[in-house]
Amino acid sequence: MPYGAQQAQAGSPELEAALRAGPFHVALRAAITARGLPLHRVRHHLTRHGVSVGVTSLSYWQQGARRPQRTESLRAVRALEEILELPEESLIRLLAKDEEHAARQRPRTRSYRSLVEASGVLERLLAELGSPPDGGLHTVGRHERVRIGVGRELLGHDSQHIVRAHRDGVDRYVAVHHGDPGCSPEHVSVRALENCRTGRVRRHRETGVVVAELLFDARLRAGDTFLFRYGFEDGTAGPTSEYLRAFGAAGGQYALQVRFADGELPARCHRFTQHSAAAPRGGGQDLALSGPHRSVHLVEPQVRAGILGIGWDWD
Repeated sequence: MPYGAQQAQAGSPELEAALRAGPFHVALRAAITARGLPLHRVRHHLTRHGVSVGVTSLSYWQQGARRPQRTESLRAVRALEEILELPEESLIRLLAKDEEHAARQRPRTRSYRSLVEASGVLERLLAELGSPPDGGLHTVGRHERVRIGVGRELLGHDSQHIVRAHRDGVDRYVAVHHGDPGCSPEHVSVRALENCRTGRVRRHRETGVVVAELLFDARLRAGDTFLFRYGFEDGTAGPTSEYLRAFGAAGGQYALQVRFADGELPARCHRFTQHSAAAPRGGGQDLALSGPHRSVHLVEPQVRAGILGIGWDWD
């Protein structure tokens, strides 16, 4: 250990603790503070070591808003260890530790296998309820509101749904919730919010699928329209990075809004489509996140059969 590093650690308990426990950005900030260097001077020293890093990047690194990842950035971290008189590999070790932690916390997305399994389970649960694939209803319009919690988990979603009957006697709709990996469907609740009431509910633990009858208290005739609202409360899984909706057939307008908890806004949001669970994702388009309202949305005037959703990156 260089003498300067011993001196810096001995004079700063905060730095010593940060170098021992991390995370990287706390240790970097403590080291810069202990050396009494403004960021423009740190940048100047890095330039003398043959490494170019902007003041903005250095600021992001010490705030934890960004982590050095590229080869040039890792060279800069090694140079910082020397400039700030720190033990060799001390910051690099903390970076690796942070990345391992981030990997454990990284949201899991649904695999092709999970989507196929869920599709088979859904068919079986619908058969148990005696419901045909479309339930005798065509969708005219649907506005879905999704809520993401402070732990980056799916808290729940509400839907305002307008349907039109294409045969006589329809008096119910079967709503579907597909929880994120690791969810507990037995703790997912169904809410009948307007113009409907909850009927039978079926759950499948392995896939996280929940299906629920919503009863209209009226029998529709062919051509009749009906408006109702319902929701699912979840919050039982870990962090998520997407919300998707599968459509078995072409339908009417679909609007999807995702609202994030205060202080937990993603870095980027995008829409995506898939023709089927086996098909590659396409239709990628960046979506603007409304900071003041903590929400992002998409509107599809006429949905097609397949999958449509919004994804986001936390870092």
